[in-house]
Amino acid sequence: MSPPVRRREVFGWCCYDFANSAFVTVVITVVFGPFFTGVIAADSSAANTLWSVILAVSQAVVIVFGPALGVMADVTASKKRFLLAMMWICASATSALWFTGPGTVWLAAALVIVAYAAFSFGENFCASFLSELSTPENCGRISGYGWSFGYLGGLGALGLSMGVIHFVPDRLQWVFVVTALFMFAATVPVLLLLRERKQPEPHAGSWWRLGWESIGHAARDLPRHRELLKFLVSFFFYMCGLGAVVAFAAIYSERVLGFTTAQNLMLFASLQISSAVGALLFGWWQDRAGSINMLTAALILWCAVAVGAYFCQSKEMFFVVGNLAGLAIGSCQAGSRAVVSLLSPRERAAEFFGFWGVFGKFAAIVGPLFIGVLADVFDLRVAVASTLVFFVAGLLVLRTVRMTPGADR
Repeated sequence: MSPPVRRREVFGWCCYDFANSAFVTVVITVVFGPFFTGVIAADSSAANTLWSVILAVSQAVVIVFGPALGVMADVTASKKRFLLAMMWICASATSALWFTGPGTVWLAAALVIVAYAAFSFGENFCASFLSELSTPENCGRISGYGWSFGYLGGLGALGLSMGVIHFVPDRLQWVFVVTALFMFAATVPVLLLLRERKQPEPHAGSWWRLGWESIGHAARDLPRHRELLKFLVSFFFYMCGLGAVVAFAAIYSERVLGFTTAQNLMLFASLQISSAVGALLFGWWQDRAGSINMLTAALILWCAVAVGAYFCQSKEMFFVVGNLAGLAIGSCQAGSRAVVSLLSPRERAAEFFGFWGVFGKFAAIVGPLFIGVLADVFDLRVAVASTLVFFVAGLLVLRTVRMTPGADR
C-alpha cells in the first residue's frame, strides 16, 4: 500500500511546473520566437511558417516516441527519473541557444526541436502523477496549484530575463543561459520531495511495441469511455487555438503593435500573474461548480480574447487583452488536466494520459502551422483572429460532455 500523500510531495510536484514554465514562457512565447523570426530568419519571406514548422516537428517527435517512453516509465516504475531527465535535456538545449544568431537557422531549429520535445515529454510524465497525488474531491485544486506555480516560475524567469537585457542589452542570448540555470535550480525540490509510488511490473517485448500497443489498447477502449473521448476532441480544438496563441503572441505584439523586447517582457510578466490567479480561482471553482461549467467560462473568455486581439490598436489595450488571455490560459490548462484525471480509469492513468498527450501534441502541430501559414499568406492580425474558430469548436463539443456521477462536483 502506498504511503499517504503529504503536502511537501505536492509541493515538489508543483515545482516541476515552476521549472518547465520558464522554458515555454521565455523561449517559445516571449523572447526566442520574435528573435527567430526577426533576427535568425530575417532574410526569409516565410519566417512565421518556418517557426511553426519547427514547433510542429518537435511535437511530431513526441507523438512518435511518447507512447514508448510512457510505458517504459510506467512498467519500470521510473516516472520520476524520466521527468527529471527531460527537464535537464530541455535546460541543456536551452542554454545552447546562446550560440544562435543571424543566419543560424538550422542550429536554432535543432536546438528548439530537442528542447521543446523534452519539455513536452516532461509535461506528459508530470501530468501522470496527478491521479496519485489527488482525489476526485481535490483534483481541480491540486492541478490548479501546479499550473499557478508554473506561472510564478514563468514570472521569475521573465524577471531574470529583464535583468539580463538591462545589463547586457547587446547580447540577448544570455537570456537563454540564465533561463536554463533557473530551470536546473527549480528542479531540486522535485528531486528531493516527489516520490515514485508505483512498483515495477513484469514485461516482455520492445518498448516501442509495448508503447503503441498501450495506445492501441486505449484507443480501442475509448468507445467505452465516450465522455472522455468527447472531451479529448474538445481539448484538441481549443488547444489548437491555445497553442497558436502561445507560439505567436509575442511575435504579434512586436510586429503588429510595435512592442520592444523589454515591453514584451513586462506584458508577459503581468500575464504570468493573471494566469496564476486564473489557475487558482478556476481550480477552486471547478471543485465546486463542476469542470464543464468552469471550462465553458474559460472558452468564452478565449473567444473574447481572439476578437479583442483582432480589433486591438494600442499597446495599452493589448495589455488588457493579454491579461484576459492569462486568466483563460491558466483555467484551461489546469481544468483540462483535472478532467482527464477524473474521467480516466485510476489504475490506467498513465496510459490514458499518454492518449491525452497525443491529442495535445497533434493540436500543438495543427494550431501553430495554421496560424503561421495564414500570417505569411495574409497577415498576423487575420491569423490571430482565426483562432476564434478553434475556441468555438472546442466550446460546442465541450457542452456535450457529461461528467461521471461522483467524479465531478
